[in-house]
Amino acid sequence: MSKIIGIDLGTTNSCVAVMEGGSPKVIHSAEGRNVIPSVVDPIKNIVGDVAKRQMVMNPKSTIYSVKRLVGRKFNDASVQTDVKLLPYAIKSGNNGMAVVSVEGKEFTPQEISAKILGKIKADAEKYLGEKVTQAVITVPAYFDDSQRQATKQAGEIAGLEVMRILNEPTAAALAYGLEKKNAHTIAVYDLGGGTFDISILELGDGVYEVKATNGDTHLGGDDFDRVIVDFLADEFKKEHGVDLRKDPQALQRLRDGAEKAKIELSSSMEAEINLPFITQGKEGPLHMVLKLTRAKLEGLVDALIQKSIEPVKKCLADAKLKVGDINEIVLVGGMTRMPKVIETVKKFFGKEPNASVNPDEVVAIGAAVQAGVLSGDVKDVVLLDVTPLTLGVETLGAVSTPLIPRNTTVPTSKSEIFSTAADNQTSVEINVLQGERPMAADNKSLGGKIRQSTLQKIPFMIIIGEKELEKGDLFVTVRTREGKDLGMFPINKFINQLQSQIENFS
Repeated sequence: MSKIIGIDLGTTNSCVAVMEGGSPKVIHSAEGRNVIPSVVDPIKNIVGDVAKRQMVMNPKSTIYSVKRLVGRKFNDASVQTDVKLLPYAIKSGNNGMAVVSVEGKEFTPQEISAKILGKIKADAEKYLGEKVTQAVITVPAYFDDSQRQATKQAGEIAGLEVMRILNEPTAAALAYGLEKKNAHTIAVYDLGGGTFDISILELGDGVYEVKATNGDTHLGGDDFDRVIVDFLADEFKKEHGVDLRKDPQALQRLRDGAEKAKIELSSSMEAEINLPFITQGKEGPLHMVLKLTRAKLEGLVDALIQKSIEPVKKCLADAKLKVGDINEIVLVGGMTRMPKVIETVKKFFGKEPNASVNPDEVVAIGAAVQAGVLSGDVKDVVLLDVTPLTLGVETLGAVSTPLIPRNTTVPTSKSEIFSTAADNQTSVEINVLQGERPMAADNKSLGGKIRQSTLQKIPFMIIIGEKELEKGDLFVTVRTREGKDLGMFPINKFINQLQSQIENFS
C-alpha cells in the first residue's frame, strides 16, 4: 500500500510530511527546503522558489496568496479588497466565482492550488521512491464548505485522492499531543500568511476533542505586509512626490522589502530597507533607504494583532471555558514568531505560550499523523472535530433557520419538520446556508438552491448531515414525515463544473 502524505497547503508557504517508522517526517523540496513557497506562474508552469524569484520582474503573471480566493465568489467583499491590492488580475468566472487572469487566460484558484500540490506530490514521490496518490490536506478551521470542497477539488486536479480535509489547528494539536499522555486543555493560536484560527481542544488517552473553533479567513501575514507597504509608500511619496503603488514592479519590490524587514525585526530592533533604483524621477533614478524600528512596526500592526483576540474570546465562550481553564497555548503559523504577537497572546492567557513546535512544520506533521491513522500506521488516536459554522436552511421571509449549530461534533445530522408556504404546494426550493446571520442573504449559500418537486405529503422533513467524516461531504435529504425519502443531494453542486478540468489535467 502506498503512503498517504500530509499536506499543509498554506497561503504563503506549503509543507508536506509522511509517517516513517512510526514517526512523522517532513519531506524537503527538490530545492532542499522544508517549505515550498505557494507561488505559481501558470504560463511558464513554474512553482515554488523558482516562481517566487521572478515575482519582481513579472508581478502580473506570478500568482501568490491564491488561498484567499479559493471557493469565493468574485463579489465577496474580501475578494474585492484583494482585487485592489494584488498585482495580478482577478475576474468573475463561471457561476460568479473568482478566477485569476494571466495574459488573457483564466485560471481558477483550484487550478493554481493544484499546481502547488503537483509540485508537492512530485517532491514526495522523489523522496519515497514510489507513486503517491492519496493525501490528507489541511484548511483553516474557519473555512466554509465551499472553500473546503474547492480545496478537495484542487487535490483531485493534481491527481490526489483527498482522504480527509483536516482543520489546521486540529492538525497542530495532533502533532503537539502525539507524545503527551496526561489529560489537559489546549488552545491552538494559528496566525499564518492569510488566515487566523483559534481552536480549543481537550487531549487525553489518545482522544483529541475539539471543543470550539473560531477565526478570520482574511487575517494573516499578507495583511501585515500591506500595512508596512502603505507606510513605506507614504513615506516615499512625502519625500519624492511619487506613489510607488501605481508601478507594479516597484510595488512588488516594496512588498519584498516589507516582508524581509518584518522577518528581520522578529530578531532585531531595527531593519534597513534599501531599494536602489526603485523608480524614475524627473531628474533621474530614485532610491528608497529607510530604517524601520521594531517599535514602529508594532505600532503599525497592533490593530491587526488585536483583531485576532475577539475570535479567541468567542471561542472560549463557545467552549464554555475561562482563560484559566487553558493549560497550554500552542502557537502555529509564521506570524507567531513576531514578538508582539507572542506578547499579546501571553498577556491575554496569562501564561507563556508553548514554543516547542516548529510553526512552519507542525500542521503538515499533524496531517501526516492523521494520514497514519487512516492507513493504520498510527494506533489509539481518536479525533473528534467540529463544524465551524452553523448550517441551516432558508425559510419563509428569507430567514435563515439553523439546524446544526456551529461547533457541533461531526459526523452529525439534524432533522426538522417544515410545512409548505401555501396549501396544495407540491414543490419547494431548498437553500442550504452556512453562517451565523439571521437573514438568509447574509449567509453563504452552499451550492445554490435544490428544487424538490415530488412532495406527496406535507409537512415534509429536511435532514442535513455530514455523511462521510473523512471525506467532509455534506448532504441534504428530503423526507416525508411518514419516513419516505424524496431525495438526497450532495452540497457541492457549484464545483461539479470543474470535473472536466480533472479529466483534462495533464
